[in-house]
Amino acid sequence: MTEQKVAVITGASSGIGAATARRLAADGFEVVLTARRTERIEALAKELGGRAFTLDVTDRSAVDAFAAEVGRVDVLVNNAGGAVGAETVEAGDPADWRLMYETNVLGTLHVTQALLPALRATGDGTVLIMSSTAALAAYEGGGGYVAAKAAVHTVAGTLRLELCGEPIRVIEIAPGMVKTDGFAVTRFRGDEAKAAAVYAGVAEPLTAEDIADTVSWAVTRPPHVNIDLLVVRPRAQAANHKVHRVL
Repeated sequence: MTEQKVAVITGASSGIGAATARRLAADGFEVVLTARRTERIEALAKELGGRAFTLDVTDRSAVDAFAAEVGRVDVLVNNAGGAVGAETVEAGDPADWRLMYETNVLGTLHVTQALLPALRATGDGTVLIMSSTAALAAYEGGGGYVAAKAAVHTVAGTLRLELCGEPIRVIEIAPGMVKTDGFAVTRFRGDEAKAAAVYAGVAEPLTAEDIADTVSWAVTRPPHVNIDLLVVRPRAQAANHKVHRVL
């Protein structure tokens, strides 16, 4: 009997992470959910028959303890991240930049480093890194987030080179405008009006389920197929700065 494959999803308490957990569970994976919000991931794990681990990916000792306990890992979805603030580079708060770097970049580094031995041991591991179209093109007011996601993009490319010849794929998915239940609200420090304005007039921004669908497709390709970089935008968004709105 073939042992069930295991997918670890970071930042799984809401949005893309939660949608990805649901989709991979439907694909037959045992899902391991990590996030800081314990109640949310425990409820989702119960719904999906998975496991929940409360985890702050910026805490290396906690990540190492998680890695020692989790066991088999076939797929790692590095989804934990986010944006804080929309100030110019001149006006940006270094504390916000530090938080975004630690969560998006060092969080990805910590979890990937800690789980690479388990991924390697399966003989067919997959590291998926969730970046952003912000990683590929700058825009005003996005300096800290752009810098962090550009670093994440570089981590993915470097890791793929370094693991070439090993049985581990490195996939990067770069979403554009995705309307989730918290990303923009967090970015604008709880200002619901500013968050809503991001999507104003856009008939169909991407959903968390759209991104989960691309994750599912990418990680279930035959083992010899690697999706290096998949850029996903809504039809209404031709570039970070070019969005069709009907107002």
